[in-house]
Amino acid sequence: MTDQLDCVVIGGGVVGLAIGRSLALGGREVIVLEAEPEIGMHTSSRNSEVVHAGIYYPQSSLKAQLCVAGKLKLYDYCEAHHVPFQRLGKLIVANGENEVQRLDAIKAQAARNGVTDLRLLSREEARELEPQVMCDAALLSPSTGIVDSHALMLSLQGEIEEQGGAVLTHSRVRDVNVTADGFDVCLDGVDDIFCCRTLINSAGFFASDVARCITGLPAEHLADTRFAIGHYFAYQGKSPFNHLVYPVPVDGGLGIHATNDMGGSLRFGPDVEWIDTLDYDFDDSRKARFVEAIRHYFPELEESRLSPAYTGIRPKLYGPGEPAKDFVIQGDEVHGLPGLVNLFGIESPGLTACLAIGDHVAALLAR
Repeated sequence: MTDQLDCVVIGGGVVGLAIGRSLALGGREVIVLEAEPEIGMHTSSRNSEVVHAGIYYPQSSLKAQLCVAGKLKLYDYCEAHHVPFQRLGKLIVANGENEVQRLDAIKAQAARNGVTDLRLLSREEARELEPQVMCDAALLSPSTGIVDSHALMLSLQGEIEEQGGAVLTHSRVRDVNVTADGFDVCLDGVDDIFCCRTLINSAGFFASDVARCITGLPAEHLADTRFAIGHYFAYQGKSPFNHLVYPVPVDGGLGIHATNDMGGSLRFGPDVEWIDTLDYDFDDSRKARFVEAIRHYFPELEESRLSPAYTGIRPKLYGPGEPAKDFVIQGDEVHGLPGLVNLFGIESPGLTACLAIGDHVAALLAR
């Protein structure tokens, strides 16, 4: 049996769902295929749930543009659809002359990206906001916040279904054959073929594998996805912080930061470890390195209150020691296959940018 469809989105994480929503609201028939038993089981649910301001990314990059636009869209969406969120604000804290000097560069980069609400704080001003934070200076980002990522994904799924679309779990793509009319999508263990005119590959860190299954996709447009695992430790008891607290960024990530969740509990993470296979096992031996990093800005940390929480894996288009790379959102003007969009390297700030990414992909297809 063959199902004739308009749009198929591969990947039921927050970005795939946001793309499906944008297309469905534009009048397109949409089916989202998710390989796992539930939506958003990987990167979308194993992160800090932070709504980023758009501070660090290179000017005019997709990460910068889609994060800044996505933040505004996300806050508006959450208010309109009753998705829990909090605009907590965040402090980027610096200790030592070298780190303090970097705050000026971070503030200038943010301004180039259109984030103009950052404010430099003295040691005393920072301590007024967060008495337990030790720093020589800090940057306050008032528009940074947190969001309930699971509630967000359920809301996006609900909108797709309200528009007549569907989200199908347990639907792992095996092969994609390019035809004169579009694409034949074959699933593991299923005889049915999904024939569609438009195909969006938003499979997260499986996106490279999916792309290799697409017949006719030129090899030079395949992406080599690398994996970085991050550990998160929970801090038992009431959080000592009212804001998110971040160190000055490190290679490969934003450093081991302190993030409150929607219930007011505190977690620290993530660290960065490059891995070759997808494995969520928690390495408790990393606790000593967490303690050292956290005490750099939170000297009153009680080590006994730290306990393993979870790990998350980020799909990256670069490896250790290499410069960071931008999102890749690849349409037919790149690979020459009309109706196909590949998304590679959608790591942070993908959650913040999800609605803007959805609109970006819909506009790309409309062109």
